[in-house]
Amino acid sequence: MIKQFEKLTKEEAELLLKAPILVSVLAASGDNEISEKEKADAMMLAHIKTFTADPLLMPYYKEVENNFESYFETVVKTYSPFDDAKRLALNKEINILNTVIAKLDKEFARTLNTSLSSYAEHVKKAEKSILESFIFPIPIHGLTD
Repeated sequence: MIKQFEKLTKEEAELLLKAPILVSVLAASGDNEISEKEKADAMMLAHIKTFTADPLLMPYYKEVENNFESYFETVVKTYSPFDDAKRLALNKEINILNTVIAKLDKEFARTLNTSLSSYAEHVKKAEKSILESFIFPIPIHGLTD
C-alpha cells in the first residue's frame, strides 16, 4: 500500500488509483468519444509516469499502472456515450476525488493535483498533430484551438 493512503478507506484508495483514468477520460471525451490514439496515449503516459514523475509520486504511478487498462475500460463503459449527463456524472466522481485528495498529506496532495492536471492536458492534446505542435507551439485562435 502507498504510505500516504494509510488513513484512507479502501474505497477512497481505489478512487485515487483511478484518478489518472478519470481525468484522462474526461479530457479525452470532450468530442463525445475517445479515440484509440487518446487511449493509447493515456496508457503510455501512465507507464512513463512510473519513472519520470516526481519521486514522491513514483510508487503511486507504479500502482496505477498495474490496473490501468482494465480501469480505463470500466470507466469508458460506465460513462459512454459521453453526452452531457454522463460527463456531469464523471465530473461528480472527480469532485469526490478532490475531497479524498484533500485528506492526504499537503505536499503529496499538491504534487498529485499538479501531476493530474498535467496528465489531463497531455491526454487532451493527444489528437493534435505533430506539425501543429511544432510549427504552432503557441495557440492561435481559430487555427489551433
